[in-house]
Amino acid sequence: MTAHSATAARARTGGPREDGSKIVEHVMGWTLVVVIAMLVTQLGLL
Repeated sequence: MTAHSATAARARTGGPREDGSKIVEHVMGWTLVVVIAMLVTQLGLL
């Protein structure tokens, strides 16, 4: 088994891919930031 076939046989772990929509990823990231900020302010941690 060569090094190339060993890496090709590995299962994907959900890392970054080139075929995803960048705008959806960006919006979801900012949504997460807003939700965490709301949680922090509601709990009085800030």
